[in-house]
Amino acid sequence: MTDNNRPLRLGFPVKVMGKPGLKSGDTRRWQNNPHLKHSLELLDEVLEYLKSEKLDMYRLSSDIAPYATHPDMPQFHNMVAESDAELRAFGAKARGYDIRLSFHPSQYVLLNAPNPELTRKSIWDLSSQAEMLDRMELNDEAVMITHVGGVYDDHEASRARWIAGWEQCPEHVRRRLVLENDDIRFSAADVLWIHERTGVRCVFDYQHFWCLNPERLDMRETLEKFLATWPAGVRPKIHFSSPRTELREIKQKITPKQRAAAQAGTAKAKKGELLKAPVKATARVKTVLRPPIWTGHADFTNPFEFATFMRMAEGLFFDVMMEGKSKDLSLLRLRPDLLRFAPDVAARFGITEKDAAAFAADEAWLDQGMESDDEPDVDEGLAQAAE
Repeated sequence: MTDNNRPLRLGFPVKVMGKPGLKSGDTRRWQNNPHLKHSLELLDEVLEYLKSEKLDMYRLSSDIAPYATHPDMPQFHNMVAESDAELRAFGAKARGYDIRLSFHPSQYVLLNAPNPELTRKSIWDLSSQAEMLDRMELNDEAVMITHVGGVYDDHEASRARWIAGWEQCPEHVRRRLVLENDDIRFSAADVLWIHERTGVRCVFDYQHFWCLNPERLDMRETLEKFLATWPAGVRPKIHFSSPRTELREIKQKITPKQRAAAQAGTAKAKKGELLKAPVKATARVKTVLRPPIWTGHADFTNPFEFATFMRMAEGLFFDVMMEGKSKDLSLLRLRPDLLRFAPDVAARFGITEKDAAAFAADEAWLDQGMESDDEPDVDEGLAQAAE
């Protein structure tokens, strides 16, 4: 049975922002012979950072084995097997530190693609990542999260085609694969429909549920159904993020014709256009301010929103992957926020007053300022990448 006495985990995806210089994988171009072994060396330092900050869940980049499934680069195809000893050692270290690991393959990995060749390539990608988790000797908590995929002008056919893609997956992929509700195409009801026909485990995404729930499902009841898709003895996980609320800054090029009009004093402002700053007559770019897109993830988590959700989920057990765009920094801020505003929720994650001094130091450090991260991770969905 799952150990419900163990505190719930909080995790973050891929990029470490709290310690400059830490890399999440080997990003060298193919000409420089990148390798999974080098990625694991880099990730070893990430594990040390996670342990030092008491962060116990982490999403690995889906690119840690560079070019391992590139169809035109067979010289890289054996790197996962070549890294068997390193993967086993890395997995042992993660287990020793009690850090839960996962993958989230990119939005280009699709089991429901109309093109059979794309589906075949996607299964290859999934097989490679599942093999890495297997060679790490991780238990069934280490999963790969995917979405249903595209609608392709036929919602029902696309759902059915995902099932056909699932049936083509080898056993070690189906054992690790988990399906997530998304924000613009396939709702929680769609994911549960597929689960009923495949047995695939499901990951509940809080923000996506708000963005796409045409069936008007009840959140608590839906969450319970998602958690019940996980087998006994394996703790479920969910995703949580707050929506962005700030104005978006959009860079727009100024055409030569517009620049000439500005220099001549005949330029006309667009109706309703809000600019970050006045545009000089010689400028080539202007910054336009626009309202937020609610599918976008905020940098940090709203602690009141999260506490409200966790109180709604009282009595349920699951780990939480926090998808704030400030990555680990969002957790370094959320933990003291929970201790301050919702100590009952903090206690579920093993956060108590004995942590207050360390968290105060984290807050003081955060208040000094840090660089922002405007680039989407490879595994972030199209809606996030399009912001």
